[in-house]
Formats: sequence, structure tokens, C-alpha cells
Amino acid sequence: MAKAITYYGLEPEAFENMTAEDFIKLMPARQRRTFKRGFTPAQKILLEKVKSYKEGKRQKPIRTHCRDMLILPEMLGVIFMVHSGNDWKRVEPTYEMLGHFLGEFSLTRKRIQHGSPGVGATRSSKFIPLK
Repeated sequence: MAKAITYYGLEPEAFENMTAEDFIKLMPARQRRTFKRGFTPAQKILLEKVKSYKEGKRQKPIRTHCRDMLILPEMLGVIFMVHSGNDWKRVEPTYEMLGHFLGEFSLTRKRIQHGSPGVGATRSSKFIPLK
């Protein structure tokens, strides 16, 4: 039997009609405090774009620099292009992402992959074994 998907003990359908005030009561302290302080003007513009996307007035993904925006239930199903400092990363919020910030899913640093050292890189690389 497949395991039912729940988030904070609630089914996904419960989030569709949930208000932001009810949703924020489920979140950790940092997210509650961010919500309590109110949204910045850039975040308010982003929420207006989300509403227009949901109404069908926009088809393109929403491009944003607003990495500190909380992912709210009304953002589910909306495609974002979040700026990572160098390029735009595609973020499509799911139920597991609720309560996180958009910037958490658009990493700003690349993973370091070291290659093999070249000749002359260290003192030990100068050693050439003789047979």
C-alpha cells in the first residue's frame, strides 16, 4: 500500500483553501517572524505576479531576484525563475517546499570538483620512478 503524502500532518488538499494566516501557524519561528514583519515591496509585487499567473494572465515563468520570499500555498503550481547571482534557476514549488525560501532551491555556489594535479604542482609530483 502506498504511503499517503502528508506535510505537517495535513493532506495536500488541506493547503489549497488554507489562508496564509492559518498556514503560517504551522511554520517554524523564523518563517513566522518573517511573515509577522510583513512583506517587502518586492515581495508584494511578486505575490501580485503570482495572482496574475494563477488567473491565466501570464504564461511565462515568473523571473525574480526575491530569494527571501517564503513559499506559500498559493504559489503551488507556479513556475519561478530565481536569480542565483549568475543565471536563472527554474523552481517549481511542491508541497514539500512549503515554508522554505525561494533562494534555498537556487544555489549561488557551484560544487567544487578537483582534478588531478599537474606536473610541478607539488614537490612530490616531481618524483619519477626508475625501473
